[in-house]
Amino acid sequence: MKSNTFRTEIKPNFFDFNIHYQSDIMFVGSCFTENIGKRLKKLKFKININPFGIIYNPVSLAQSLDYIVSEKEFTDDDLFFFNEYWHSFSHHGKFSGTDKRKVLNNINQSITEAHKIIYNAEFLFITLGTAWVYEFIKSKNIVANCHKIPGKEFNKRLLTENEIVKSFIALIKKIRLKNKKIKIIFSISPVRHLKDGFSENFLSKSILRTAVDKISEQNSEIYYFPAYEILIDDLRDYRFYDTDLVHPNNIAAEYIFKFFEETFFNAETIKISEKVNKINQMKSHRIFNSQTEQSKKFITAALKEIKFLEKEYSFLNFESEKTYFSGL
Repeated sequence: MKSNTFRTEIKPNFFDFNIHYQSDIMFVGSCFTENIGKRLKKLKFKININPFGIIYNPVSLAQSLDYIVSEKEFTDDDLFFFNEYWHSFSHHGKFSGTDKRKVLNNINQSITEAHKIIYNAEFLFITLGTAWVYEFIKSKNIVANCHKIPGKEFNKRLLTENEIVKSFIALIKKIRLKNKKIKIIFSISPVRHLKDGFSENFLSKSILRTAVDKISEQNSEIYYFPAYEILIDDLRDYRFYDTDLVHPNNIAAEYIFKFFEETFFNAETIKISEKVNKINQMKSHRIFNSQTEQSKKFITAALKEIKFLEKEYSFLNFESEKTYFSGL
């Protein structure tokens, strides 16, 4: 930790491992997971992001991972119909739809893909969002998503530290029976759940943090990335929040991602990611008329750079970029 007149700066921890481009990685959890995961995906890392969609509470998150490990097949009995859509209490609303067969197919296909990855993954990143949960009164089960069903159908309560620890201890043992090399990195989402109340949000985050600490005490190869602490204690200013004053804005997200890179990337990985990012920047360049000489030179240079990178790094795939530039 470094302090100066204006702020207290958190410094990255350095582990005895690095993420590299050959790593299989899975990200699960809150919307902040999607933010980091999509940035890595854009840089061409091999990554699977939220195969059940965004999930905030740790019990539902552990349950979703357990379904992936056991390769559970969802059936008609696992869905319910509400507001003209078929839903699953275990999934984010992005899996909901009007066609039950398509919903089940999408759910089961996502589980199959994630099952293949989790047993080969080197890294599993888990971001916990809140310790507040909703229990469906009829089934007495904690749900991952209420899907806008009236609140009277649920009991809202706060998870205990022991409930969270118990859920993940059993899960970690299952995963490591077949994947002994996997490293699990927990983080607490910096997104504030103010709909629960200010004090309630801080209470929730503290329970999550102490639970993660207990999990790491009982297991090896468990690590912690301080996303929550970076925003709350390092940046610590409303100028780093979006207009809703709840989510970190792009400046904060970029700062945390740079912290992530410093923590987990070695020099070679940073070098490759910078080259990939150059292609991303070229793709985002606005071309108003592809028939001008200047535009033609730009497109040719982009395709030449892609060809060079594919030859130098055979594990990189630029098919979508080649299609984009060739179609201009």
